[in-house]
Amino acid sequence: MAETVLYDVTGGVGTITLNRPDGMNSLTAEMKEALRAAIERAAADPAVRAVVLTGAGRAFCAGQDLREHGDNLAAGKGLDDTVRKHYNPIVLGLTGMRKPVVAAVNGVAAGAGASLAFACDLVVASEKARFATAFTGIGLAPDSGMSWTLQRLVGRAKATELLLLGEPVKAPEALELGLVARVVPADELAPASVELARRLAAGPTVSYGAVKSALDYAATHDLAAALEREAELQDECEKTSDHRNATEAFLKKQQPEFEGR
Repeated sequence: MAETVLYDVTGGVGTITLNRPDGMNSLTAEMKEALRAAIERAAADPAVRAVVLTGAGRAFCAGQDLREHGDNLAAGKGLDDTVRKHYNPIVLGLTGMRKPVVAAVNGVAAGAGASLAFACDLVVASEKARFATAFTGIGLAPDSGMSWTLQRLVGRAKATELLLLGEPVKAPEALELGLVARVVPADELAPASVELARRLAAGPTVSYGAVKSALDYAATHDLAAALEREAELQDECEKTSDHRNATEAFLKKQQPEFEGR
């Protein structure tokens, strides 16, 4: 049986590939465990300075595998606590990783699949990509952080519309709304996302982690608290070799070289 989640490290970039193309990369319990393990591995690996999350085949991720879910319902297991056991830790792993994460969305991203993309720091989408919230279509509430991420990306009113109606959003509209950072031709998605990840991998990793931490903190705190958190993060970054070497390079009118520490 093929691995449902692939993991590769090349040139400082860790690539995590959802690998159930025949099932549009819909998520089974086994696959969710593997995805969580891959995210934790990337976060802990010092050789990984940026991460790409993508899908094999024609879909990024169609969300929960509804066949498995249907079996759980028939067996009286309900959701089998998968939101708390699987989806929540996966999303926290992506958002809390002190490294930049790029989603390379090659096709459909629906339900929890869309949530995974929205949890990444930057989204590069194929012109064939489509996003759908999908939850109300099967009588469920949003999960995997979509109630938190979506309204921060597009605003409360548009997030409400997308969640209530569940209508798919094609790549050009997703770019206009701010759901994605870039849209590229389908055959350019892999090189474009890897190029972006390599650019990030060559940068100041600790600084990038501080940016993520500062934004997350400021999203739920007042200005005074956000200012103090910024000061703490600046103190952390000041101690890095990257900061000191980059400052010296600037004064010498040279291009800095970052080591990620």
